[in-house]
Amino acid sequence: MTLPIDLVLVRHGESEGNAAKRLSETGDDRGVRELEKRHTASFRLTERGRRQAIQAGKWLREEFGESKPFFDRCVTSEYFRAMETAGLLDLPFAEWLSDFYITERDWGVLETFSDTDRNGKFADELERRDVEPFFWRPTRGESFAELCLRVDRVLQTLHRECGEQKVIIVCHGEVMRAFQVRIERLSQVAFKKLHFSQNPKEWVFNGQIDHYTRRNPKTGEVASNVNWVRIIRPTESPPWKSDWREIVRPRYSNEDLLTIVETVQPVLR
Repeated sequence: MTLPIDLVLVRHGESEGNAAKRLSETGDDRGVRELEKRHTASFRLTERGRRQAIQAGKWLREEFGESKPFFDRCVTSEYFRAMETAGLLDLPFAEWLSDFYITERDWGVLETFSDTDRNGKFADELERRDVEPFFWRPTRGESFAELCLRVDRVLQTLHRECGEQKVIIVCHGEVMRAFQVRIERLSQVAFKKLHFSQNPKEWVFNGQIDHYTRRNPKTGEVASNVNWVRIIRPTESPPWKSDWREIVRPRYSNEDLLTIVETVQPVLR
């Protein structure tokens, strides 16, 4: 599948939901109680989130400023926090398309609850999630695997329509992770390791930019596949970015497959 030469993913700035969750973890549930009355699609950015979006836009303008417009296609999730972020990036000549395929994962009954309620009322849900986070589906919600199917639809559109272009997508943390899983062909085992990772370099922060490219960062030659990625966090002080990482998509020998399955002991023989 030939993807755009440059595919830039941006996570929205801090939203009301993010702020309410952070406060709930300290025992302050007032924000959660207010947001229970609204659908997550309507959550706006906080003041901090607006600053993050502006900082991300500044980095993008400096990085891609030689081209007018900066991107051939600009796409945003239809959720308000993503749309607000997209507008605040302030990209000259941008003409945004909105797409419901890249809205945040549907968390079902877990959507808007205080930290205490979630850990109390839905302890069994969270236990099932920890057993197998890739395939687990919250009640009346969406599994990560199902989210990946939505992202596949977007990648197929980019393949058909944007093969030689630069594309920016403003979306959500779980959606960005789904792009990573599908572009890099990560397995459910690799996803599980990322899900439980305690390494902040492997997390997806508000305002984070993931830049995938087919252009070799060393030679400038354009490959047929997206083979390189870097992560930028312009909202940190000072701004942080990773080195370019070459994507190595896994292939498995017969022995590799058997080694993987041996990590689980059979109950019945």
